[in-house]
Amino acid sequence: MKTSFETIRFDEVRPHVGLLMLNRPEIANAINTRMAHELLEYFSALAADCAELRCLVVTGAGERAFCSGGDLKERHGMSDEVWAAQHVLMERTIALMIESPIPIIAAVNGVAYGGGCEVALATDFVYAAAEAMFALTETRLGIIPGAGGTQTLPRAIGTRRATELICTATPFTAEEACSWGLVNKVVPVGQLMDETLRAAELIAANAPLAVRQARKSIRAGIQMDLHHGLQFAIEAYNLLVRTEDRREGVRSFVEKRTPVFKGR
Repeated sequence: MKTSFETIRFDEVRPHVGLLMLNRPEIANAINTRMAHELLEYFSALAADCAELRCLVVTGAGERAFCSGGDLKERHGMSDEVWAAQHVLMERTIALMIESPIPIIAAVNGVAYGGGCEVALATDFVYAAAEAMFALTETRLGIIPGAGGTQTLPRAIGTRRATELICTATPFTAEEACSWGLVNKVVPVGQLMDETLRAAELIAANAPLAVRQARKSIRAGIQMDLHHGLQFAIEAYNLLVRTEDRREGVRSFVEKRTPVFKGR
């Protein structure tokens, strides 16, 4: 998997744990065309082969922004055709994040506006710094959230509140986001990465095939009625019965030792 980019940065910071950083701090990590291309390239490669990764953390470079959304200075003066072509890159990236083979955690260290908020919404769960702010402000620009926000925000916090926030373009705090269900945990900014990586390490220590199937069952099942969701989950469960990891999990419990999972 390629790890060298111009506008994003990837490092394996713990065993089986990757950190993907949006890396344009001088412009609040705004998404320009280059970043959109590189995000699509990264998540396409991850979908094809996550190698030894079992969890990915996404954050922003610098102290003031996770991601401020699309780079409006670059977009100013774009033709309709170029704008649409650029947008396709983020559409595909968000879809790949939602369908990721491994869990993704957002560590929101600052402003998460517009497309930046939508990137956070596409992850499996979110930890945020106490100073972080969120907003979907697209209706002030004559557009709507186009990277999934009209679908992912209502699923996170409910239709009525999401409608209010999107149609008024009102920013909201990390504490509000946590009380509504968008954010899982709010911590001081200096503790954000430690807290997020601690959660990522817990995920990475568990059986990777089981984590994948659990994630898939949650993601798919929430779109189904209960009857079909239960059927899907049982099928996902049954696929794990024959795995080496299932046998290792039980064996390590009986032997009172830490399991060694190999993803087989």
